[in-house]
Amino acid sequence: MRAMTRLTLCFVCCLAMGDFATGEDWMRFRGPTGQGFSSEVNLPVRWSASKNIKWKISLPGKGWSSPIVFKDQVFLTAAAEEGVSCRVICVNRKDGSVAWDTEVHRQKPGAMRKQNSYATPTPVTDGKHVYSVFYDGAVTAVDLAGKIAWKNHDVKFFSLHGLGASPILSGDQLIMPFDGSSREETKIGWKVPWDKALVVSFNAKDGAVRWKGKRGESRVGHVTPILVNKGNQVVSAGGDRVQGFDTATGKRIWSVYSQGEGVTPSPAVGDGLIYTSSGFEAPTLRAIRLGGKGDITKTHVAWEQKNGVAALSSLLYVKPYLYSISRDNILHCLQGETGEIVWRKRLSGTYWASPVYAEGRIYILSEDGVTLVLRPGDKYDEIAANDLGDRCFASMAVSQGNFYIRSAQHLYCIGK
Repeated sequence: MRAMTRLTLCFVCCLAMGDFATGEDWMRFRGPTGQGFSSEVNLPVRWSASKNIKWKISLPGKGWSSPIVFKDQVFLTAAAEEGVSCRVICVNRKDGSVAWDTEVHRQKPGAMRKQNSYATPTPVTDGKHVYSVFYDGAVTAVDLAGKIAWKNHDVKFFSLHGLGASPILSGDQLIMPFDGSSREETKIGWKVPWDKALVVSFNAKDGAVRWKGKRGESRVGHVTPILVNKGNQVVSAGGDRVQGFDTATGKRIWSVYSQGEGVTPSPAVGDGLIYTSSGFEAPTLRAIRLGGKGDITKTHVAWEQKNGVAALSSLLYVKPYLYSISRDNILHCLQGETGEIVWRKRLSGTYWASPVYAEGRIYILSEDGVTLVLRPGDKYDEIAANDLGDRCFASMAVSQGNFYIRSAQHLYCIGK
């Protein structure tokens, strides 16, 4: 009888622990903090197209938005009908079945870089709705059952590059940068700076515009913002500019000149510094000290580095090092405090996806579908190279002990 009691208690405890061990949700581009960090454990280190694949499904439509995960739901966006039909897709995390596939908007396809898509911005969720942005600037919200809650198309976005940045949530507002160019004269906003770029806040409840932050003179960009100062400030970069805005009012607090259009990598933050990369023309890594006001280009730039400048994938800061992949596909490790290069390693392939740091390891996904697994530190230390043999531009998500990787036509759940 005592043995049976102990067995029953053990079973109850296991059930209770199961309730707590729900894992971490990956609810936005680059995860909980927007920095590519995951607190997940027991993650796979090695996999292939046939090893450690829990499930693999074919995806409808096309798009390079990254997957996000909330509890047992995986969300993505896609564009069907040659880019006209904008869709939000929900996949069951446990078995990979498609729970729903909702058309939320219809748009007119147009100019875009061939590496981009008509559904590139990664959606974000607050656990109540999934918020998405599409090529023409339409912003939508659906509930977790796929029912449309609202749509806002106040911003008629155009860029000859297409749209690449992703929205973020700050409390009860959705924040999205629109760094485009002129429809009539495409060089305006691209080769020639203009004053039309916006950072826009939408009410998450109904989609109404709360505020519009103005950059001033800037050019096209594709940078997803980050939050600093306990969420009171949003740091957003476009072509030629890195800027901080008050999340309550949209007022521009500070600005740094960072010459170059077409900037893509999202910033990293750590130890009071914001690490940024500029675009074409004068590629430069910059470390900007927090706390400034006004034009702080001459006062708050801690260091600049013209070697190892991130071109496509976002920066990753794992104290005390900053990791950056340059346009010639060389991975650089720099001292975060000084910008000094510690080591560099030429990689095979091209890297669009942003790196992830999880369980003491760095995961870097290439366009060819190869994920390098590295130990961070003062030397290049490769643990594994995992080949899916599939084309990948989207960044991976990490949740519930699994990696979720989107390729051109598939979604993979990778786990032990």
